[in-house]
Amino acid sequence: MELPVIDLALYLDASAKSSCDLDPKLKKLCEEVSRSLSETGALLVKDPRCSAEDNDRFIDMMERYFERPEDFKRLQERSHLHYQVGVTPEGVEVPRSLVDREMQKKLQSMPKEFQPATPVGPDPKWRYMWRIGPRPSNTRFKELNAEPVIPEGFPEWKDTMDSWGYKMISAIEAVAEMAAIGFDLPKDAFTSLMKQGPHLLAPTGSDLRRHGQEGMVFAGYHYDLNFLTIHGRSRFPGLNIWLRNGQKMEVKVPVGCLLIQTGKQIEWLTAGECIAGMHEVVVTNRTIDAIKLASEQHRSLWRVSSTLFAHIASDAVLKPLGHFAEFPEASKYPSICAGEFVEKELAVINLKGNKGEL
Repeated sequence: MELPVIDLALYLDASAKSSCDLDPKLKKLCEEVSRSLSETGALLVKDPRCSAEDNDRFIDMMERYFERPEDFKRLQERSHLHYQVGVTPEGVEVPRSLVDREMQKKLQSMPKEFQPATPVGPDPKWRYMWRIGPRPSNTRFKELNAEPVIPEGFPEWKDTMDSWGYKMISAIEAVAEMAAIGFDLPKDAFTSLMKQGPHLLAPTGSDLRRHGQEGMVFAGYHYDLNFLTIHGRSRFPGLNIWLRNGQKMEVKVPVGCLLIQTGKQIEWLTAGECIAGMHEVVVTNRTIDAIKLASEQHRSLWRVSSTLFAHIASDAVLKPLGHFAEFPEASKYPSICAGEFVEKELAVINLKGNKGEL
């Protein structure tokens, strides 16, 4: 099965004309977006505002950063802020499948061919967290809205991060509007809750020189705790996702496309109509082929993912929206402040000190 590729140009053109009535073709496209998010937890999009060149410029800079020595990178570490800005060194993030007993039971009951790779410890990947968009001046969740960290020797850092981050947020907003229309909710049902959210551009860096053996798990089986996650195309394959029916699928992102995945917050807002998509990043035989080619061409052997986590605003309330509140499953999704929900989830994966209960 292949994921559908949705070209956002038609919707963006229609939105620019601010026409109240959607033509049937556009309505059908919106329904395709909501159906794909519901059935597969993922979607490929083409956004005319996000070019392959933009993605390359961003990855080029991040490769140079991750290639710097460890002691340089650790200057950007902010563990007291739960690693929500600056760098997270390898060996800090713990995959949920390592600590969640219920999830472990579920994995054991999966057919062998669909089971994820088994991580033996924390993820051997680095990550850089960079806030995108304005933050609320008054919030109960200060550490989730902290000031950015800029490494020395990268004069282009802020412009490159902000430019790529804002473009990816714009793509997510268009998809969020289309999904809302497809789900028969008001167009701004999701985007109004995203305003001033703690959106994070969060590229990962995995050292394939040290960890490039087939089967190495860079990101153990997990879901994302945010609303929607968007990735530009990586130069090294290795991302597997699980469809709602439990089938495992290797993702191939075409050049110039972006991958969008559902997070836990959209699951909450739709009472489980969308479920948080499970995924992992593992060195496969296709990754090995890409490593050989990169070595021959004297290119960087750091696998960079250009990942952005779009969030619901910290002080907004997560609860099933509109007709989703009538779903029998709605009782599993009680009202909770988004910031409180995030802090509990961070505790489980070791990015916050105390243990969460979710």
